[in-house]
Formats: sequence, C-alpha cells, structure tokens
Amino acid sequence: MGKQSGAHIVWDWNGTLFHDNDAVVGATNAAFAVIGLEPITLEQYRALYCVPVPKFYERLMGRLPTPDEWDLMDEVFHRYYAEHRVRCGLAEGAVELLEGWTSAGHSQSILSMYGHEELLPLVRGLGIETHFIRVDGRTGPSGGSKAEHMVRHLGALADAVNPARTVVIGDAADDALAARHAGARAVLYTGGSHSRASLEEAGVPVVDTLHEAVAEAHRLAA
Repeated sequence: MGKQSGAHIVWDWNGTLFHDNDAVVGATNAAFAVIGLEPITLEQYRALYCVPVPKFYERLMGRLPTPDEWDLMDEVFHRYYAEHRVRCGLAEGAVELLEGWTSAGHSQSILSMYGHEELLPLVRGLGIETHFIRVDGRTGPSGGSKAEHMVRHLGALADAVNPARTVVIGDAADDALAARHAGARAVLYTGGSHSRASLEEAGVPVVDTLHEAVAEAHRLAA
C-alpha cells in the first residue's frame, strides 16, 4: 500500500473497540479497596478519569499514591481485570465497521496502553486480527501518556500510512492529544472512560456511536 493511497484509522482498544467498562470500573474499585478508598460508579469514573493514571488516583485521594501504593494498586487492578475481561466483548457494531473500512480499501491499526502480550491474543481470539496492519500494546510500565507511543506506532507504519490522512478513534482526551502530537486527527467516542463534557475540552469531534466515529474519520481523512 502506498503512503498516499488512503485513509487510515488508529483504533484505541479499551473502552473503544473493546467494551470493557464494567471490568475497568470493577478493577479500579478493587485497587481502591486495598488502600481503603470507597468504590466509585461508572459515572464518577467518567467524570474524574485522566492520564497519567496516578493523577486520576490523586483526584480521588487528595494526593498522589506513594510508589508502594501505586505498585500494589496497579497489580490488583491488572489481576482483577484479567479475571473479568473474559465477560467483555467488542463494542456494538464494531465487526461490521471494521469489515466495511477494510472493504472500502482503507487501512487500520490498533494502539493501546493495554499490555502488548495480553492484547495480541485477545484481538486474535475475537477473530478481527486480519483487519489491522499493525497491533501495538504497551511494552513499558503502565501509567504513562500515549503521545510517544503514537509517534512510534505511526513511525513503524511510515511506508504505508500518511499521518495527515490518519484519524485516531478513542474514548479518552489522551487519544486526541496523542493524535495531535503525531500529526494526525482524532474523533472521541462517549461510550468508554470519559464523560462528554471532558471529551469536548479536547477540541475535536465527539460522537456517541462508533458508526458516527467512522463516518467522521472518513470525512476528516478525505
């Protein structure tokens, strides 16, 4: 595929393609419980969530977690999530949207802050791997920002993808920041981890369905 040959979507995974809100909030509350914090609801999570994740914990604790608290909460979060993600699946209509984008001659990839070694078999097991020219998960410590990961992701796709015709679809303001950092556009989806109000602060289109997100991506990449 030539560099200028078509539009490209970089999909976020958790909360976007993969509908795992219940598992994420449950894992967050499990992490809170180990240091004595009260549980929160999905609505509270969406209103307060931010990255890097320690800053999210600071909003709830009134202070940053200590290194020992962070390590413990991170370990509990990932253990709980791994146990409960098996009940989660793709967002409504995701398979049809992936198939439609591919059949239209466009390319797509996944960039996630979820661990790479866990992400690959999950994507493969859901039967959608063939739609993506690259799937990248996080390979370093958890808790960071997505911007540098996005630059590396698009750099690895430089022969096939033009950032100016690339649209990131995600559920967090950090997805829009990462897209901007890498010279791409973004569309944010309200079905995941952020409230509409917080997403609108990012200054990019905000939509309520993935169908709308793909339609907007098509327009932005034209």
